[in-house]
Amino acid sequence: METELENFLQILEERGFVEQATDRDSIRNMLKEPVTCYIGFDPTASSLHVGNLVPIMSLAHAQMKGHRPIALIGAGTALVGDPSGKTEIRPVMTGDEIDKNAEGIKKQLSRFIDFSDGRALMLNNAAWLVDLHYIDFLRNIGRHFSVNRMLTTESYRTRLKTGLNFIEFNYMLLQAYDFKYLFNHYNCRLQLGGNDQWGNILAGADLIRRMDNELVHGITFPLITTSSGIKMGKTHKGTVWLDPKLTSPYDYYQYWINQDDKDIKRFLALFTFLPMAEINKLGVLKGEDIRQAKEVLAFEATMICHGRKEAENARSASQQLFKKEGQLLSDSIPSYHIDPEEISKGIPAYILFEKTGLCGTRSEARRIITHGGGYINGKKIDTFDQIIGLRDMDNGSILLRAGKKRYVKIAI
Repeated sequence: METELENFLQILEERGFVEQATDRDSIRNMLKEPVTCYIGFDPTASSLHVGNLVPIMSLAHAQMKGHRPIALIGAGTALVGDPSGKTEIRPVMTGDEIDKNAEGIKKQLSRFIDFSDGRALMLNNAAWLVDLHYIDFLRNIGRHFSVNRMLTTESYRTRLKTGLNFIEFNYMLLQAYDFKYLFNHYNCRLQLGGNDQWGNILAGADLIRRMDNELVHGITFPLITTSSGIKMGKTHKGTVWLDPKLTSPYDYYQYWINQDDKDIKRFLALFTFLPMAEINKLGVLKGEDIRQAKEVLAFEATMICHGRKEAENARSASQQLFKKEGQLLSDSIPSYHIDPEEISKGIPAYILFEKTGLCGTRSEARRIITHGGGYINGKKIDTFDQIIGLRDMDNGSILLRAGKKRYVKIAI
């Protein structure tokens, strides 16, 4: 079992998860035995999104190799707001909003990580942060932090240009205290997080070294962008959420199958559990054959997030539309229900494209249709203001397409 365990760092490295690490040799030696590691998730929305998948997948890999992950819901730190990666202060959230969001995040994380029988822990830092005595905290914890050193970290240096308030300045202390609390109570010796958290992770490791005379470690992940430079999880429709009520399994599948050819091998390594030997074979496919690799990526990613049944439904609907557009309108295809009185009057195509969410704006819809990228029931739309009405109904539905692969089914 020892040989298997020490491969965890190697798995992260060969799959592209590691940007920085405190001491790779020490971490590799530490991971020869089962280790408790943690990542924090701020409940600033009711759902996690594709941009959160790298940390989630890293915890899943850790568990697979016999380590114990802690998913830390940052309800306490969310009351302060992390300045990392932001140019302006985050909106202040109420406790009720944070608690509601935290419940949704717990359900989503449970699809990736097994929390049964203590194999993983899900904790909430509000349990120890909310009741801290401020004077005691300053005397016992704050005295170990150098303001000069804090101001050299990337997250604070960036915010100083636009303004950094005092409550945000406390965030590093609170996250460092999280690491110390988890070390003291759960023997947690490894923190993982995005590269913008590097300063906070080092602060926690330094606090434990100063107060407990113990060595702990940190690993950060790179910022994942597509080959076109777009941040992961962003589309013309907005954020790609893990909650099926916000992003349907079909749309989730389509997000992955529509990735650029250049990104497929890298994304297979990051966002699936397939062996690297299989990923390397898929990664060399070119031309028309690359669709096979894209289908594997889309299916595996959707199955991990939404389960096998939803992934099979999404794949079936996608293949049917790809091979024979318009002849089968699967329930897995996104639907838009419209008032019969509204469609009976007729709606210009570009307005309907924006209304149904196929395009983010009317100007985008006009551009796509004008350049020949708009279709109704498999036929190209002639002009951007072509009127679409009841006469376009085919078996009670209208199938719209924008570009090559974005569909929506309109039903009354």
